[in-house]
Amino acid sequence: MDLDAGVFMDIAFARMAMPSVIRMVGERQEGAPFAYVVTPNVDHVVRLQRIRSDLWPVYRSAWGTLCDSKILAILARGMGVTLPVIPGSDLTQQIFEHVVKPADKIAIIGSNADLIAGLADLYGLKKVHHYDPPMGFIKDPVEVTRAVRFIVETRARYCFLAVGSPQQEILAYRVKQAGGARGIGFCVGASLDFLTGVQKRAPLFMRLLAMEWLHRLLSDPARMWRRYLYDGPGIFQIARDWKRGARS
Repeated sequence: MDLDAGVFMDIAFARMAMPSVIRMVGERQEGAPFAYVVTPNVDHVVRLQRIRSDLWPVYRSAWGTLCDSKILAILARGMGVTLPVIPGSDLTQQIFEHVVKPADKIAIIGSNADLIAGLADLYGLKKVHHYDPPMGFIKDPVEVTRAVRFIVETRARYCFLAVGSPQQEILAYRVKQAGGARGIGFCVGASLDFLTGVQKRAPLFMRLLAMEWLHRLLSDPARMWRRYLYDGPGIFQIARDWKRGARS
């Protein structure tokens, strides 16, 4: 996206409100070369800064980088950087409701056949192509090649990667590197689950109070405790370190 960026923690976030993002997505030509959108949250930033520095090219090659965290936005504002918050789940819903047309070719990576059928019924989609790679596929070069080839050969106008982070971002990056693909890829995580009712999002008041993380923690503590109680709090020290570095 050719637009003003707010740099925070060395990530160039697009400073656009949801309506502007939706308009730009809808106006992008159908046959344009493949590009992808990422929506970093606290978990993504902690991973980049402390665990997986090798992922920087993946995020820096994105067509659009949108802030998916009120906590990140609050920290940024305290350092003089304004970041509009665009949750990935809200973005996905807006795209299906206001951009995707029934006749558009759609590619979905991940999820299951029942969810895909429900999504197609919900929005009257007529050209949905689905591929669900095996668990841990991102560590297998053969499986990664298969997933990349599926996206390249499908040539969908909109591609939704729902295989979790950072797998989906890595896959989007590999597709762009491979060349030949068309359309826009969205790294959507569990957004399709929320959209079809397979999982329930946090109540609106929790989202407004930047506490959606607490809802997810209570909904699946065995899987989420480490992300939100051990890794996540590291964002505050990372922010302090970045602020000192920026000043110097």
